[in-house]
Amino acid sequence: MPQTILVIDDERAIRKALGEILSFEGFVIDEAADGAEGAKKLKENNYDCILCDIKMPKMDGMEVLQYAKTEKPDIPFIVISGHGNIETAVDAVKKGAYDYISKPPDLNRLLITVRNAMEKKSLVTETKLLRKKIARGNEMIGSGEAMMRIQETIAKVAPTDARVLITGENGVGKELVARRLHELSHRAGGPMIEVNCAAIPSELIESELFGHEKGSFTSAIKQKLGKFEQANGGTLFLDEIGDMSHDAQAKMLRALQESKITRVGGEKDIKVDVRVVAATNKNLLEEVEAKKFRLDLYHRISVILIQVPSLNSRREDIPELIRHFLKDICDDYKQPVKEMEQDAIDKLQGHNWTGNIRELRNVVERLIILSDKIITKKDVETYILVK
Repeated sequence: MPQTILVIDDERAIRKALGEILSFEGFVIDEAADGAEGAKKLKENNYDCILCDIKMPKMDGMEVLQYAKTEKPDIPFIVISGHGNIETAVDAVKKGAYDYISKPPDLNRLLITVRNAMEKKSLVTETKLLRKKIARGNEMIGSGEAMMRIQETIAKVAPTDARVLITGENGVGKELVARRLHELSHRAGGPMIEVNCAAIPSELIESELFGHEKGSFTSAIKQKLGKFEQANGGTLFLDEIGDMSHDAQAKMLRALQESKITRVGGEKDIKVDVRVVAATNKNLLEEVEAKKFRLDLYHRISVILIQVPSLNSRREDIPELIRHFLKDICDDYKQPVKEMEQDAIDKLQGHNWTGNIRELRNVVERLIILSDKIITKKDVETYILVK
């Protein structure tokens, strides 16, 4: 789809020259003969870029810039400036304009500036969409008593640096709790680094957490920063910490006690400022009894305990979760949001959810793909095999 540029200038010759140059490059051009007309068109239409003169009747370029930054802040605004008002153009850049171009415009500079502005707009739009998608994926859905209690605990604990141990079955949303703790903390501007302790071989977990020096082992061909250093100033989320090896547990204990780590093969202590949030589907006290987990480490990581309930124990949240997943998945598939009959919701509410929320999301996705516009009880019985 061609990109559209609005050219605002009271000199017809300038509008014509810019229009011809940019049209030849494949852009669609709209024109405005003064600032007031430009502001009106800006409000009524969507543009990919604005080229605007400064000195104009009715409404000057600075006023149009201020209006544009209020109404359509993501549209790149390029000032067209005469030699006599370069200082004003520079001031406009300080106030949010992308750049300025002197009159008469240099063809190459004009095209480079416009293309760079368009590219920046695309990146900003893409970043916003990604952030929106991430934020949507991190929502904690449910207004039942159990979830409200967890939300209250998170609100109290997040602003502190207290270490948190999140427990619960697989698929209940332990990672969402960890992300919410990070987002509401004073570390939200820093990184949140995740480590799945169960997915990393025991011989590599120390290198993964603490990093290694070049030559410290056969495949260490260069220095590597560990997750602790990567998470400096932010949050380190240790998922499935119950699967961590004993050697790594000992080093983890020192890191938590002293806020220092040493890379594998290194001798230098490295100071780290990290908040540790851990999660497990195991009963760590039972693991302690079985000599599989250190008691001193358990006490270090469990200043605050958050138990995330299974889906079977919070069935009152299932209808809300279903509606959320219907919208979320249909949006991902870029199709109209499907509806689900109450009988179908009731049927799903009575299902034994051994896979918890992860299983429920998969079930809703399957029903969206295989059912018509309205998902019925029969669809649930046919495709999900609810007993």
